[in-house]
Amino acid sequence: MAALCAQSAVASSGPENNGFIEDSHLDVLLRNAYINRDYKDNGVRDRSEWGQGIIATYSSGFTRGPVGFGVDAIGQYAVRLDGGRGRSGAGGIDFFAQDQDGRAKSDLAKFGATAKMRFSDTVLSYGTQRPILPILYADESRLLDETYTGFMLNSKEIAGLDISAGYFTAEQRKSDDSHDSGLKKLTFGGASYQFNDQISGAFYASDVQDVLNKQYLGLNFQQPLAAGQRFALDFNGYNSRLDQDYANQLGTGRSNTIWSLAASYVWDIHTFKVAYQQSSGSTGYNYGGYRNQGGVGDGGSTIWLANSYWSDFNGEDERSWQLAWSVDLSGLVLPGLSYDVAYVRGDNIKTAQTSNGHEHEFFNQLQYKVQDGLAKDLKLKLRYSALRVSSDAAAYNVGGNEIRVFAEYPFSLM
Repeated sequence: MAALCAQSAVASSGPENNGFIEDSHLDVLLRNAYINRDYKDNGVRDRSEWGQGIIATYSSGFTRGPVGFGVDAIGQYAVRLDGGRGRSGAGGIDFFAQDQDGRAKSDLAKFGATAKMRFSDTVLSYGTQRPILPILYADESRLLDETYTGFMLNSKEIAGLDISAGYFTAEQRKSDDSHDSGLKKLTFGGASYQFNDQISGAFYASDVQDVLNKQYLGLNFQQPLAAGQRFALDFNGYNSRLDQDYANQLGTGRSNTIWSLAASYVWDIHTFKVAYQQSSGSTGYNYGGYRNQGGVGDGGSTIWLANSYWSDFNGEDERSWQLAWSVDLSGLVLPGLSYDVAYVRGDNIKTAQTSNGHEHEFFNQLQYKVQDGLAKDLKLKLRYSALRVSSDAAAYNVGGNEIRVFAEYPFSLM
């Protein structure tokens, strides 16, 4: 607190401003994505989708003067390569929304723009937003990106302190061109603070009208050891309370608290991690989805928890443990190559059938990023997960085998 008070006395001079045109940039991302889910429960149809997407984002600089003005824009287009009737429609894949006849869209185009104003180190914007916050994270892990519409404020006036707040009135589904996904109003606010080189923390809160209110707390500790070695502790937690009507719609209780604590040890090219995660209350942890489909509407990636892979291990009263290992193979095999593997086991899942349902997941991922040449920054990612869920917990989750193959190539045009 003393450090915060001391730093608050120093006003920020604001970032360097070269001008509206001079600081403008246009970035393009080509993304080819494939996800296949081979479900193991009887009666659950296998799903897969494959598509090619392009995401172009333009960001201007700010006009000169005490108060600067600028604009941002985003254009997204995708074409379906596979995943028509009978294989599309899985909510967890969500590349292309289905039409009324059950057919997935053959292509998809989305556009958005944002007006922004900056004073010192504070920016106020209105329009298409893609927040990346633990309390509201617009999903960017599929073919195209999820977006919101509304106001957003970001302020970095105090060194180490990053304040964010917003008021959104619409959510655009990542797999559809419609701006109406049923969201009425979403408000949020909070901050992250870097206390020193070793400790950082964050607190945020949000309210989704007629759905829930939620709070997030995060703490991170980093301790350098000998050369090439580091120890880290990472705590993340959410507290949620559902509106009564929404809880009735889900047929569940109203309260949930979920948290995870991960300990990591970095030794040269290796990272070893152990984690524990626990959910408690009268319902599981609810997040993401779309309001017009019964979801929360607060972002498909709003789950900053250690044990979130294919399964989030977020069932009612669920406890889960994780062992993980990552290795940077740049010096051993190929520059830019890395491998990650994890095993997570959860139990104590409460459903209508049991108070001790269980699940376990084996996750592994191979990733390669081109280091130089014409294809520099091209990223190839192959991921495989095997998830098994006990039959008495089938109402909470479905087991199966999942394969993801992504190729992403970012480049700048200006």
